Amino acid sequence: MARFLILWRGNPLAPWPTDPSKVLELNEKMWAALDSSIKKGETKDYGVFPDGTSGYGICEGEATDIFRRANMFMPYILIEVHEIISYEKQKEIVRALLKAQIAAEK
Repeated sequence: MARFLILWRGNPLAPWPTDPSKVLELNEKMWAALDSSIKKGETKDYGVFPDGTSGYGICEGEATDIFRRANMFMPYILIEVHEIISYEKQKEIVRALLKAQIAAEK
């Protein structure tokens, strides 16, 4: 299963409500979606940066799962998604590539 780093930030151009009760209502909906993702084990870690308008998530699944979940928060949240290659997998790949280059030079 693939792991992803998701960097998010509030979209300043979104139609944010100004009435505090509507802001709370919107936040409750987004929190419920996130709580569900955490409960299902899709979101492994989530945090907010000190600016209060951006943060990160560590998620697992297929790219299509991440796409679906990310679009649930549109247009209010803008996201940047990065697939994570583990350290061990990175070492394995780089080692194999370098050994192949060494063998090709002989």
